[in-house]
Order: sequence, then structure tokens, then C-alpha cells
Amino acid sequence: MKIIDGGVTAAQGFEAAGVEAAIKYQNRKDMSLIYSRVPCKAAGVFTSNVVKAAPVLWDKEIVAHSPYAQAVVVNAGIANACTGKEGYACCARTAKKAAAVLTVPEDSVLVASTGVIGWQLPLEKIEAGIEKLAAAKADTPEAGLAAVEAMMTTDTKPKQAAVQIEIGGKTVTIGACCKGSGMIHPNMCTMLGFIATDIAISKELLQEALSEDVKDTFNMISVDGDTSTNDTLVILANGLAGNAEVTEKGRDYEAFREALHYIDTTLAKKMAGDGEGATALFETKVTGAATKEEAKSLAKSVVCSSLTKAMIYGHDANVGRIMCALGYAGVDFDPEQVDIFCEGDGNRMQICRNGMLTDYNEDEATKILAAPEVSVIVDMHRGEAEAAAWGCDLTYDYVKINADYRS
Repeated sequence: MKIIDGGVTAAQGFEAAGVEAAIKYQNRKDMSLIYSRVPCKAAGVFTSNVVKAAPVLWDKEIVAHSPYAQAVVVNAGIANACTGKEGYACCARTAKKAAAVLTVPEDSVLVASTGVIGWQLPLEKIEAGIEKLAAAKADTPEAGLAAVEAMMTTDTKPKQAAVQIEIGGKTVTIGACCKGSGMIHPNMCTMLGFIATDIAISKELLQEALSEDVKDTFNMISVDGDTSTNDTLVILANGLAGNAEVTEKGRDYEAFREALHYIDTTLAKKMAGDGEGATALFETKVTGAATKEEAKSLAKSVVCSSLTKAMIYGHDANVGRIMCALGYAGVDFDPEQVDIFCEGDGNRMQICRNGMLTDYNEDEATKILAAPEVSVIVDMHRGEAEAAAWGCDLTYDYVKINADYRS
């Protein structure tokens, strides 16, 4: 696997654009287009929230029942959630307009929205934005970057990744982008994410690969404990790499899954580290667990704890907060077997041995926890299973950002 620069335009046949449509924001890009020159197999994973935004309902139908997908239209600023029949009709009108402009079937157009819940979208501005997007689309890295920039709400930086692998003697590329900074919690993928690849693969295997990988990547991040109404992760595969279609599990499928896992993990960590108000990416690794599910529960419990998140912000190696979070994870374990380490900037320190504090140097621990990427490693000494979860520190700015989000 070769890591390359770029995002959704990295794979053959994909174009993108980002433009200003003044949906809610002024003087910034707020609409995106991702487009494939040829039809794509599509797979998706969507929010587990019972309150699902209109674009989620639309996209679930497209992914499940349309023969293929070819375009994605995204807007930022207004989420088109809790908008009833009018909101769903807006999705249909968006798809109709994009289909006409791009000369593709209406049921091949996916839509996605992010922003304030409860407001109706200004349809005239959406349709005008689609015209601009179609005129601006290109297959360049700059176009891909513009697309992800236009999806951002409270994100502070664009998030994208790309890799290349060899399948059947052909170079296959996977490029992706996502947005996500708040309302992020394990229970699907908690974001808007779009993966574009030129692999030839069956729809069934594409869906299975995505659904399975989400469990260990996007399902393992949390910023604030809130699962969004709009969570959407879609992968499009247009087959232009020219490989023999992957229709069964084997070496080629596993190579694709490995590359997809790198993409998903990279983007998941980028989102966690860019949580609203965050100053650090906070990773929890659990090793020595009895089962994988046990390791996941323990890791997520620590990374989701408001007290451990505040601890990271204060650079305070408070073992008690970590042990407490482990203790209410729903896993029955012996506390006197637990070892805990912290890592940052290439330095590692054990702060707990057999469930008790070690005689560690507080100043050195503070330096480690002041790194921009911090890890807490927990060894349960119960088995061979392990898992990782990602989050961020909890800061004053998180409250400031969300106190007046609508304005």
C-alpha cells in the first residue's frame, strides 16, 4: 500500500467542486459536488439515531435500491433534519436539478447536509449552487480540497486521505474526505464522509467491507457523546482501474479491506483530533482483554469520559479518573491486575501498576500529556484481545462553540 496526496479526486474518473451558495454562511464555500464520469457501485452506512435527517432517508433508498450512483451534492450550514415532507421533497428537487445539469439519472444522485437542525433549506440557492458546482467541477487535487472545505461547519481543518494498492496487476486508488467536529459519538460513523475508488468490485462485497470496517474505526470515536441526525458514510466504486471484478473474498478483497481500513482510521483520527474546541487528539488503547468486544467497551468508556477528557486538557495524569471509567464500562475485571501507561511525543510512562499508582514524576507526566497527540494504554492482563478508541480533550471552547451554534 502506498500513501499518496489527495482526496476524493485521487481515483480515476472522479471530479469534485466546492462553491459559495450562501445557504447560511456568507463569503465562504458551502456547497460541494463529488461526481464520477461513469456509474458507480455504491455502499453506505448511516446514523443509528431514530431521528434521521431527510438526506439520510433519501440516500438509504438510493444505496439500497438504485442500480448505481454517480454524484453527491452536499451543503453546509443547514442540516435539513426535522423538516418533514418538505425536507424530503427538497432532496428530490436537489437530485432532479443535479441530474439535469450533469445528465445522469435522478436516482443516481446522493445528497447530504450538515448544520443547524430544524431549518428548511432555501431551494433556490441550492439549485443555483448546483449550476455553479457543475461548471466548476474538475479532477484536480485543488478541486477535491475545495469540496471538503465547503462541507466544513465547526471543523478547523479539511480532512482527506488517499492510498494506492495493486489488485490483479492494476493500480487501484482510494481517495476520501470527511467533515466532522461536533455531535460525534460511537454509534455509526458520526460524520459526513465520502470515499471514491476506481476498483471493480461487487456491490455486496463493497457494502460488507464498509460495514465491517466502520466497527473498528468510525464507531470508535467520540467528541461529545452526541450521535448526529445526519451521519452518512458513502463509498463509490467506478471500476475504472480495470482490474478483474472482485466478486469473492480472497487476496484481492483483503488488500482492498486493508487499504480501506487505513483510510477510515486516518479520517476517524482526524475528526477526533479536530473535535470542537479541542487542543489534543486523545487515544485510548486497551490490550490484554478477554474479548474484542470487552476491549472496545473499555476503550470507549475511557475516551468518552468527561473527566478523562478534562484530565487530558489539564495535562493531569489522574489515574483515578481512568480507573473509574474502566470500572463502569460494563466489564467484570480485577482492578488489581490493571496496568496503565501514557504516551506523547515519543515518550512513554507507566502511571499505574496492579491497579495502584506508580512513583512517577508528575512533571514528566504533565509534559507527556501536553503533546498534541496523547495515548493512554491500558493492559488488562486478561487475554489477547485489544482495541483502540479516539477522542479529544474537553475545553472551555467546546461550550462557547455550542452555546450559540445557531447564530
